[in-house]
Amino acid sequence: MIAMTATPERFVGIDVSKATLDVHVRPDGRDHQFANDDDGIAALLGCLKDVRPTMVVLEATGGYENPVLAALSLAGLPVVLVNPKRARDFAKGLGQLAKTDKIDARMLAEFADKARPPVRPLDAAATQKLQVLLTRRRQLVGMRTMEKNRLGTVADRAVRRSLEAVLRTLEKEIGKADRDLDAAIQESPVWKTKDELLQSLPGIGPVVSRTLLADMPELGTLTREKVAVLAGLAPIAWDSGTRKGKRFIRGGRTTVRNMLYLAAHAAKQGNALLRSFADRLAAAGKPPKVIRIAIARKLLIMANAVLRDQRPWELKPARDELTRSALAL
Repeated sequence: MIAMTATPERFVGIDVSKATLDVHVRPDGRDHQFANDDDGIAALLGCLKDVRPTMVVLEATGGYENPVLAALSLAGLPVVLVNPKRARDFAKGLGQLAKTDKIDARMLAEFADKARPPVRPLDAAATQKLQVLLTRRRQLVGMRTMEKNRLGTVADRAVRRSLEAVLRTLEKEIGKADRDLDAAIQESPVWKTKDELLQSLPGIGPVVSRTLLADMPELGTLTREKVAVLAGLAPIAWDSGTRKGKRFIRGGRTTVRNMLYLAAHAAKQGNALLRSFADRLAAAGKPPKVIRIAIARKLLIMANAVLRDQRPWELKPARDELTRSALAL
């Protein structure tokens, strides 16, 4: 009888820059470099098909990673996009203070091997399109806010007319951005279903839903504890010896956290369970800001629950498993 040998595990780290893709294969110890363009990405895919990696890890680098991330995802490779700070903290924890493209690729491969972050298959093209459209909408809203602030401080009629004209243009562009977002959601049955589930929650409207879809694609696949940490809505201990410091939130995905914080007020008004939760915290003497953050965290946990269970939110008696899992303290 011939003994079967298991395929060895291989972990690939890719350091992405504007011009190049530095690649390290662990445990083989092989290094490669490809151009960060269509030809280079095609060559990388050919290389990885021979490697047959257990996991490929790369960092978010301000958009330079998007073409290679899409190509890897569409090729069916087990790719994970990680927060640069998390990867850098891992390297520091190993005493690796030097930083070069080749070293970063090696550390990402070791991070994949040691940390084993979960692989989340993504609809890469739809995700990127949604992210681009959402980013543009945020930019337009930011410009509108700045022009409105200027309008409140200007008395000159000519300048005011100019500001008002720009504001009208921005309103039209924001409307167009909203329509483009709607079209992007409708094009993908997966996104459409998730969007409808998220918007079944009081306090989550189109903008919050699409922010969650674009910036937290893992939603629905994580535990309630992990999803709170990922968004930066989990209280972090700050203790030393016998001293017990205040808990506070930090890190995570700022856009998601800020959007949920803004949505928390509407969520409390529209959801009796969240309103009761807020009242209990207020009765316990918690400050308003702490209460709002707690509601934002609960709202995120509820969103995770509806995507996990593939059921729209519906307030039911306490025996309902979705209600219990979403709102458990």
